[in-house]
Amino acid sequence: MSAVPAQSLPIPAKRGEEKPHRRLRPVAEPGTRQRPKLVYAIIALGGIAVIVVVQLLFSVAMTEGAYEIDDYELRQVQLAREEQKLRETIDALESPQSVAQKAEALGMVPNAAPVYLRLSDGAVLGQPSEATGSAPGSPELVPNSLIDDLPSEQRAGGAAPGETGAEQAAAHAAGGSAAGAAGSPVVPADGLPTPATH
Repeated sequence: MSAVPAQSLPIPAKRGEEKPHRRLRPVAEPGTRQRPKLVYAIIALGGIAVIVVVQLLFSVAMTEGAYEIDDYELRQVQLAREEQKLRETIDALESPQSVAQKAEALGMVPNAAPVYLRLSDGAVLGQPSEATGSAPGSPELVPNSLIDDLPSEQRAGGAAPGETGAEQAAAHAAGGSAAGAAGSPVVPADGLPTPATH
């Protein structure tokens, strides 16, 4: 037998699988593009202008608010300093040295020989004596340098802060007449009154 190569035949195509035919047709001409209307451009520019103006107004308002806050903070610092100064003045006026000076300005003098009253039986302890203006002050009071800076009317117990000139004059006249009457001490005829404890 001889070896002869076998030739293969192509498979016949089926009728249902035919390639579709493409049909060429003319493309429609592109329509002319309409120009944008002027109204749309004006609206867009107007919107941008409104946004810019509103942003500027907000910026100005924020800047004004920052300046107002700065003014309020500065005022608060000034008020805090004034409060501290007034507290220091009150502390100086409440000090024992200031109270002693005011009492001395009113005519009160310290007594070097104090006398005590025993309440259980009403006995007087100590030798009563008249206090003189030359009696030494309290030795435990250290001089207070804070009351040296105060005005003299505050150190000597001047007028109240809310008094007017007429009220001060009336109080001064009444005080002068009372001082004239108090120049001579009033001594009770039957001695000093003592409480009845029994």
